[in-house]
Amino acid sequence: MPEYFVSTEASGLRLDHYLASELPHLSRSRIQALIKDGHIRVEARQVKPGEKVREGQRVTVEEPEPTPAANAAPEEIPLDVLFEDGDLVVLNKAPGIVVHPAAGNPSGTLVNALLHHCASLSGIGGELRPGIVHRLDKETSGCLVVAKNDAAHQALSKQFAEREVLKVYLALAGGVFLKKSGVIETFIGRHPVHRKKMAVVQEGRGRNAVTDYRVVRELPGASLVECTLHTGRTHQIRVHLKHLGHPILGDELYGKRGAYPRQMLHAWKLGFKHPRTGEWMQFQAALPADFIAAGGEI
Repeated sequence: MPEYFVSTEASGLRLDHYLASELPHLSRSRIQALIKDGHIRVEARQVKPGEKVREGQRVTVEEPEPTPAANAAPEEIPLDVLFEDGDLVVLNKAPGIVVHPAAGNPSGTLVNALLHHCASLSGIGGELRPGIVHRLDKETSGCLVVAKNDAAHQALSKQFAEREVLKVYLALAGGVFLKKSGVIETFIGRHPVHRKKMAVVQEGRGRNAVTDYRVVRELPGASLVECTLHTGRTHQIRVHLKHLGHPILGDELYGKRGAYPRQMLHAWKLGFKHPRTGEWMQFQAALPADFIAAGGEI
């Protein structure tokens, strides 16, 4: 049974928030369900998802056997497949499509499309998230890897957790950057007032987040920025660019929608070791038409 010991920087976080970073292959709702069912314990005690963890505490996680994707129905939805073999699929996700079914989006998701496209998917993500190793926001386009079996899912999740995956994004951000490249390193946690938002917070209130950025091209009143993620915090690029004073164009949560159809963020490149062969694989997702129209052409 896997064990985790709470670090100094994580002390004071809610248990479910802490484990969301330690278990990137599981959604927060899945983690909460495991806690409520007694599969996750702190110092051998059954606890609630909102309990605060303390430095040095031992957290044990018992993941029950995967369940089949019984609650998500196959749907014939077009997919832009960049690569596929018996273990995984790499997609160029279109903007506007939700990754997995949830409240308000019971169908028409990437999972529904994948269930139609693939004969089988990993069951580790639960009934509504089969094969989903990592996620992109509904409005974010670009590279996404999906596992076809549990062994591939576990191997890919381990690479994400250990920061061995290359993740490069392109963003159209407001304004002109005085410093054309740099490293943004902060702590990111839940916004203290607006619970749908994340925010840069003090040490001890969130998780360490590191983003490299480089201005690729300057536009009238905006900049095309390349962002490389070294951590995988929720809304990391959106929060970091907002922190610099350059929110992503069209991002109504951290800036304003304006004349843009969505947040102008694209998962441009994705690299990882193949879960079976160990071979390094790297993919680049073509830019969608709305991103190019907004000035994001490379």
